[in-house]
Amino acid sequence: MSDLLLVRHGETEWSASGRHTGRTDIPLTAAGEEQAAALAPCFRDLSTALVLVSPLRRAVATAELAGLTAAATDPDLCEWDYGGYEGVTTADIHRTRPHWSLWTDGVPPGADGHPGEDASGVGARADRVLARVAPVLADDRGPAVLVAHSHFLRVLTARYLGLPPQDGRLFLLRTATVSALSTEHGLPVIAAWNTRP
Repeated sequence: MSDLLLVRHGETEWSASGRHTGRTDIPLTAAGEEQAAALAPCFRDLSTALVLVSPLRRAVATAELAGLTAAATDPDLCEWDYGGYEGVTTADIHRTRPHWSLWTDGVPPGADGHPGEDASGVGARADRVLARVAPVLADDRGPAVLVAHSHFLRVLTARYLGLPPQDGRLFLLRTATVSALSTEHGLPVIAAWNTRP
C-alpha cells in the first residue's frame, strides 16, 4: 500500500498573523512562495499516482511551486468554513468566548453563503477524500499527494487513523510542510509529520 502525502500550503498574510483563513482566497506571501518552492526537492524524483489540490489559490500556487504540476483540484479539500469567524484570530474570539474551541464549539454563521462548519462536517468531506484516494493507495503505484490547508488536513489525519474529527486538534501542522500517512502491519500510522527538505 502506498503512502498518502499531505502538503500544507505556504505562508499567507493571514496565516502569519493567526487569522482564521477558510474560504477567503488570498495569495501566498513572498515568504510563502519561497517556502513552497523549497518543497520541490521532495517531489522532484517522486513518481506520484495522484495529486489532488484545494481549488483555493494558496494551495494551487504551493502545488505549482513545489513541482506538482499534474494536479487536479478537488473542492472537498477546501479549508474549514469558519463562517462568522473568518479573518478573526483565536485571541479575539476568546475576548468574548474565553473557553471557545474550534474543535468542539464550531463557528457562528457568516455572510455571503458561508454558513460555517463544525468538525463533523469537515470530517465528512475528509472521509470523501479518503474514499477517493483509497483505491489509488491500494494499487501501490506510488504515493497520492494532497495539497490543502491546516485544519482540513488535521481532520483528515484523524479520520485516516480512525479517530473522530475533533481529534485533529492533536496534530499541529506548520505552513509549507510535508507529512506522510502510511500503514504498518496493515494498520494506519503517521510515518512523518511537519517535514521540510
